[in-house]
Amino acid sequence: MENNSVDRKEPQCWREQVVDLLYWRDVKATGVVFGAALLLLLSLTLCSIVSVCSYIGLALLSVTICFRIYKGILQAIQKSDEGHPFKQYLGQEVALSEDLVHKYSDLALTKLNKSIGELRRLFLVEDLVDSIKFAVLMWILTYVGSLFNGLTILILALIGLFSCPIVYEKHQAQIDHYLALVNNQVKDVVGKIQAKVPGMKRKAE
Repeated sequence: MENNSVDRKEPQCWREQVVDLLYWRDVKATGVVFGAALLLLLSLTLCSIVSVCSYIGLALLSVTICFRIYKGILQAIQKSDEGHPFKQYLGQEVALSEDLVHKYSDLALTKLNKSIGELRRLFLVEDLVDSIKFAVLMWILTYVGSLFNGLTILILALIGLFSCPIVYEKHQAQIDHYLALVNNQVKDVVGKIQAKVPGMKRKAE
């Protein structure tokens, strides 16, 4: 019972942390995460992923090696015996537990199977309306793909991910009003199409 309670609390804790980041509850933490992610994506637009990873590794090694040498010289001058400056970190356990790996592997497998089932339903036209909506989405994405490459879309998605939630929180009433208007218009259009095309009224019936 205790293990189940802990398992339920872990995803809830992660969700709360993600929400806090997206809504800028801690400006410093969100700024660091957003800035680092944006810098990484912008770097990938200029260099290959191998080069970016190599530069990041070199930068980290430069900092740690310089700090290690600095602390060694300082200890020699002060004749102190503090030991390795990263000793407390070297002694920490960094291995992933089998339970954690199995837990998230099972979660990923469940999501994958659900996605495969949904794609099968759409491509085999179990529901004509949903398949047409999916086709329209694919058609729109062909135009998006011709205008932007994958990295540009990821950069825009990242900016939207960190800006849309806070904008929605501040202007929720106005946004909900316009979304309701758009939703009603879409429902009217879909209703008219369903009324004219045979076989598209199955869900409503």
